[in-house]
Amino acid sequence: QVRLVESGGGLVQPGGSLRLSCAASGRLFSINAMGWYRQAPGKQRELVALITSSDRTNYADSVKGRFTISRDNAKNTLYLQMNSLKPEDTAVYYCIATIKIAQSPDYWGQGTQVTVSS
Repeated sequence: QVRLVESGGGLVQPGGSLRLSCAASGRLFSINAMGWYRQAPGKQRELVALITSSDRTNYADSVKGRFTISRDNAKNTLYLQMNSLKPEDTAVYYCIATIKIAQSPDYWGQGTQVTVSS
C-alpha cells in the first residue's frame, strides 16, 4: 500500500505561483511513475503532469511551459511548481502513483484545492 498526502494549495491571483507537495510513504519500491491530476468543477479529472522512475516527464498541453514536476527521492516527496497561473487552472489537484506506466493510477491522494482568482 502507498499513502499520498498533498499540501500547498490555496488562493492565488492570476499570474501568480504556487508549489504543491506530495509526501509519499509505504511500498514505494513498486511505484514506477508519479504525477498530478486535477479536476475542475463540472469537468472530468485530467492528467496534468507525470514523472517516471527514469525521470521522463510528460505534461498536459495546457500547462507546458508553466508547470514543472519534480521529486526529491531522499524525502519521498513529489512537487508541482505552478507559474503564470490562470483562472482556468482552478481545480482540486490530486497526487497519484502508478505501478505500470501508461495505466490508470493505483493510488490517489486526498486532493488539495487551488483557486486562481483576483
